[in-house]
Amino acid sequence: MSLLSDLINLNLSETTEKIIAEYIWIGGSGMDLRSKARTLKGPITDVSQLPKWNYDGSSTGQAPGEDSEVILYPQAIFKDPFRKGNNILVMCDCYTPQGDPIPTNKRYQAAKIFQDPAVAAEEPWYGIEQEYTLLQKDVKWPLGWPVGGFPGPQGPYYCSAGADKSFGRDIVDAHYKACLYAGINISGINGEVMPGQWEFQVGPTVGIASGDQVWVARYILERITEIAGVVLTFDPKPIPGDWNGAGAHTNYSTKSMREDGGYEVIKAAIEKLKLKHKEHIAAYGEGNERRLTGRHETADINTFSWGVANRGASVRVGRETEKDGKGYFEDRRPASNMDPYVVTSMIAETTILSKP
Repeated sequence: MSLLSDLINLNLSETTEKIIAEYIWIGGSGMDLRSKARTLKGPITDVSQLPKWNYDGSSTGQAPGEDSEVILYPQAIFKDPFRKGNNILVMCDCYTPQGDPIPTNKRYQAAKIFQDPAVAAEEPWYGIEQEYTLLQKDVKWPLGWPVGGFPGPQGPYYCSAGADKSFGRDIVDAHYKACLYAGINISGINGEVMPGQWEFQVGPTVGIASGDQVWVARYILERITEIAGVVLTFDPKPIPGDWNGAGAHTNYSTKSMREDGGYEVIKAAIEKLKLKHKEHIAAYGEGNERRLTGRHETADINTFSWGVANRGASVRVGRETEKDGKGYFEDRRPASNMDPYVVTSMIAETTILSKP
């Protein structure tokens, strides 16, 4: 096994200018991440240097067998924390051979919203709190839980330390460092309320970069859990009952919100979100009704509410924002399995482009 490890860790730059580019895309379910690698002449410093590629869309639920070719358009590059050196990860979106975005390509529409001059002028910032749960591979039961049984009640696990309270920290720390290495603006991690559940935060990021970075951070986490022999789930309520669900709270601000007088802009934006509550809920993740029950730090899915420092509201405004009269707010409705391209662009569209 030591020879295998040595070969995996070979430094290609010592013998060749060629690099390995891992092309990543989102599959037909909207949550399955796919990737494949190709050899290119390096180094690659800009996404414009990368060629398009293709794959068999009939094997990912994105094209029929008789016309299965889907084209990958490179959109963002990151350093590869697995192969290291000059090797890269490439986030792509997907098109037909005629150049039309396929139905599961949510990035295309998001990019159009972020390119709107009114949106671009507001420089929308995002900070996404991605929660997830680690499961034991063979039994699909949370890491650290007795097989077929339950741990003690919630309380001692949030941000905890100790072998009887914190499960999977090696995976979490490996992911944290790998994201920093890759160039993702990961801003922190913490253990969550339910044992075996964790969170990482990505941001602040601007516009379409938020979606790119969250998706690549998810991909890196999938790869690390694969190595560790642990199953990763983004299910918004992996365990029924008196256990917290998993969300993707989305912190948001515009230039106007960050400037003096911004608190009034924030309140006007929240009012716009209230008017489109049903549309946002429909786009905020599958199975979210199991999570947004009004319990476990959530608001009821059918009722929009907001408040200062209220973690039981749909939208929370921080005390500091209220005190300063400017800042940001947190949309607490998105589920852990939401598409960040959809959520970030929808918030921008509703708060900047829609008329009250």
